[in-house]
Amino acid sequence: MQSPSQRTSRFLARGLAILYEDRDILVVDKPAGLLTMGTEREKARTAYFALTDYVRKGDARSRNRIFIVHRLDRETSGVLVFAKNEEAKFRLQRGWDETRKRYLAVVHGKCEKRSETITTYLTENSAYGVYSTADTKKGKWSQTAYTVLKETKDLTLLDIELLTGRKHQIRVHLADRGHPVVGDKRYGRANTAHRRLALHARSLSFRHPVSGEQLTFEAQAPPHFKELVGSFEHLRVQPTTATDPSARR
Repeated sequence: MQSPSQRTSRFLARGLAILYEDRDILVVDKPAGLLTMGTEREKARTAYFALTDYVRKGDARSRNRIFIVHRLDRETSGVLVFAKNEEAKFRLQRGWDETRKRYLAVVHGKCEKRSETITTYLTENSAYGVYSTADTKKGKWSQTAYTVLKETKDLTLLDIELLTGRKHQIRVHLADRGHPVVGDKRYGRANTAHRRLALHARSLSFRHPVSGEQLTFEAQAPPHFKELVGSFEHLRVQPTTATDPSARR
């Protein structure tokens, strides 16, 4: 494996950092504000575009490419994994339900419970907004587990395990509990004092698609988390397990 220091990084988007790379996978720390992949309005300023340029070393004729395995919202920072061939992509996606996905979030208010697993059915409306529904046929089973790490006067830092991977799941579940993520303009509060979304993909743990080795990658939270709640690097909790076996299938 080549380390990031052994390869040029001049083709990377600002703030995009490589955590690990080998012949099959590429793991990065994505900054907030960068799309994972292109949309109709934006195709160039994305992690996918930058990393494609990176593996091609700027040569448009190169056949090197990357494959999207999963996504992070534009304003969510943290660990993001790409495959470097189709077989690695398919293997990673087949085992994605077994991948451990840990997040940090700063939310408004103080949570009544120190830890909880939120379970709802999530669906999407015509405006692409996600919401919880009681209709089990309309929505998809969704679980989010959280543990309180630290509290301030008005805010709470949560360690989160994403037990299922639905669109906007963490943001919707925490808003449902009356504790929207700080800076969440869609599901939270219109508060100009908090312009950045305080949601960070802290770590991913999965089996390598070829070797089968168990890998764990972590990304340090952006500075604005510490600005919101102070120091927290020493705080750790144990992983949570889904309360329903179907949540990981």
